[in-house]
Amino acid sequence: MIQPAILQKLEALPPSLQPDLLKYIDFLLYKHAKEESVHSIKSQKNWQGLTAEEAEKRYGYGSMKGQIIMSDDFDEPLEDLAEYM
Repeated sequence: MIQPAILQKLEALPPSLQPDLLKYIDFLLYKHAKEESVHSIKSQKNWQGLTAEEAEKRYGYGSMKGQIIMSDDFDEPLEDLAEYM
């Protein structure tokens, strides 16, 4: 397997480089733990029972197209404020 090869290379590594290897192993463990936590957050269900990925597919950009309509005179001044202008 891979463990004997790792141990063989560790024994061949100069003692001055072994602390660097230990730091790199800690970094890899931290990175793995971080990826696992992000994955578990994405897999959690929200209040509607959807995961974050399902919600993005279902309610992504453009999903409300045609549902909201603005009047043509939206930018025109309001009649109620005419006396102040």
